[in-house]
Amino acid sequence: MSDLVIVGSVAGAFGVKGEIRLKSYCANPQDIEVYDLVSEDGTREFKVELTGSTKNGFTARITGVTTKDQADALKGTQLCAERSKLPDLPDDEFYYNDLIGLEVLDTGGAALGKVKNVVNHGAGDILEITAPGASTPILLPFTKVNIPTVDVVAGRIIADPPEGSL
Repeated sequence: MSDLVIVGSVAGAFGVKGEIRLKSYCANPQDIEVYDLVSEDGTREFKVELTGSTKNGFTARITGVTTKDQADALKGTQLCAERSKLPDLPDDEFYYNDLIGLEVLDTGGAALGKVKNVVNHGAGDILEITAPGASTPILLPFTKVNIPTVDVVAGRIIADPPEGSL
């Protein structure tokens, strides 16, 4: 497990005075404002001040960004917080970072692949699984029915995909 957890990302510029469009991945989306944020590689520090809301996120000011060009240059930047500063999660909840890279096995123990990403397009979390030799990823809804077991410590997920979905 990494010491950094992705808690948001910069979606691009908002206006011409250096504001950004911000996506928050926090359970309480406004909480992104209270964390000291760093870039995914840990080389840049950011402080965010929310200024408003937009479709799928917020408008915000970010330290050191005063022009549209600077805001545009940050598009796609993942914003991370130190794991120790984040709240503890209940047993059945996970940070996306903890799932990425885990091996996925079916209920019979056969390897399905590894978690490449976790996405949410509004209808719930979906695991994107890279299967060996497959040209397209497996997309599996992250529900108790489809994913009965997640063992982060052992580095594996047990999946029970719907019949005919693979």
